[in-house]
Amino acid sequence: MYADRLPTAVRQLLTDLLVVFWVYAWIRAGIWVNDMVEKLGVPGQKLQEAGSGIAGNMSDIGGKVGRVPLVGDELTAPFNSAADAANQLAEAGRQQQEIVDNLALTMALLIIAVPLGLVLFLWLPLRLRWMRRAAVARRVSSEPAGQDLLALRALATRPLNELSKLGPDIAQSWRNGDASAVQALAALELKDLGLRTAKQR
Repeated sequence: MYADRLPTAVRQLLTDLLVVFWVYAWIRAGIWVNDMVEKLGVPGQKLQEAGSGIAGNMSDIGGKVGRVPLVGDELTAPFNSAADAANQLAEAGRQQQEIVDNLALTMALLIIAVPLGLVLFLWLPLRLRWMRRAAVARRVSSEPAGQDLLALRALATRPLNELSKLGPDIAQSWRNGDASAVQALAALELKDLGLRTAKQR
């Protein structure tokens, strides 16, 4: 109700600011969700580090034991097996981190994509349409017969309660070519687009 009392240009500015803030808030939400999900990869990171460390230690021990004369090769087998198992553990940790990373990215993109889609496919076309209408109206208002054209459009499209504020005989005055009536109707049409007539500027 109170928004209707605001000038169109002010309403458009407030709407633009609201849309920018809304998109920013969803982007921040997507980043926050990404960070939260990424924390699920910490156990996988620790698992990979532990597995890599154990595998390295087993390999070092196996290498030293392998230098023992005669039985070195036989003694290294258990250490090599332990190193292989530790490497598999490290690989499992790496895969877990990869899955978590993909999940975090997917969730963040989904959270951001939906509001961005609404802005791009719903709000932006309406905003561009208003800008085109305003540009055409501004151009028409500067032409010799532009005021008459804008006045005619106001008579055809403006609500009756707005027209009645200009006077009960506004249509008849326009038909009679009353310059003040034409000017008032043209100003009414331009006001709806957030514009002003040349005399108002």
